Formats: sequence, C-alpha cells, structure tokens
Amino acid sequence: MARRDDSAYVDFVNAASRSLRRTAYLVCGDWGLAEDLVQDALLKLYVAWPRVASVEGAHGYARRTVVNVAIDAGRKSSKFGHTSAEIPELPDDRDAVGAFDTRTVVMAGLRELPPKARACVVLRYFDDLSVQETAQILGISVGTVKSQTSRGLELLRSTLERGGVTLEPVGDGR
Repeated sequence: MARRDDSAYVDFVNAASRSLRRTAYLVCGDWGLAEDLVQDALLKLYVAWPRVASVEGAHGYARRTVVNVAIDAGRKSSKFGHTSAEIPELPDDRDAVGAFDTRTVVMAGLRELPPKARACVVLRYFDDLSVQETAQILGISVGTVKSQTSRGLELLRSTLERGGVTLEPVGDGR
C-alpha cells in the first residue's frame, strides 16, 4: 500500500489551527472544549484531505467542520450554550478591568444564543464572512442565515444591555 504524503495537511493545520480554535471558542465559549472540537474537526479533515486538498476550499471546509462539530456537541451536552451564572455587573469605564468584563459579558451573551444563531453571528461578525459564505458553511439558505443572525443579534443585544453594555447603532442602525 502506498504511503500518503501528509506534509500539505500538516502545513495547513499549522497555519489554520489558531483561527479554527478562535472560531470554536466563540461558538462554544470554553477554550478546553474548543481545543477538543478543533481536534475532532481536524481528524475529520484528515480523512477527507485527499478530496479537500485538491480544491481551493480547505480552510472553508475546515471552518464548516469545526462549526458543525460544535453544533453537534451543543446538542449532546447541556454545558454547551446554557449558563446559569448571572451576567456580571460592569465597572466604571475607567476601570482597567473593564475591557475584560465587557468581553465576559459578550461571551456570556454568545453562550445564551441557540447554536445555529450563535454560529451565524460568529461567522458573520467575528470571522467577517458574507451571508452567502455563512450559508454555504452551515449548509442552510441565505434567508435562514439572515433570520438566525437577526435573532442572534437581538438576543445578544438584550444580554449585553442586561450586563450594562450599551451598543450604538452602526451604519444603517442594525
């Protein structure tokens, strides 16, 4: 049996792992779980590598796999996406810890979102993908991306306001 050359796969993993971990973390809210999700996704990518490497979409495939693995994990685990912890009060803006607390509130808000809405918000606003790219990665329609993103942003806005973070409308007010 011929031995497979894995150097291109190893190079891809080395280049993309950080970005994939960040996306996984934003979807699940836990660095340890994000590491596990990325490892699961990279294993699936390894199996599909001969097919995926021949096209220019390896990173898109890997990102889609990470998000799908995260959503599947969320369906199987009660610790994913649901938190009983209260959103912390934010200190005065001059407090040096304020930026960390704001991040804590944002992550708590993301954890409260349903998995599909969370994936849409993360891919659209944290990974800066278009509606079409997000739809392709999640395997859903453009309309579903728009409605899930809108729902997710509204829930996130509500969570942030409860946590004391006020958002100013950007651009067209959405």
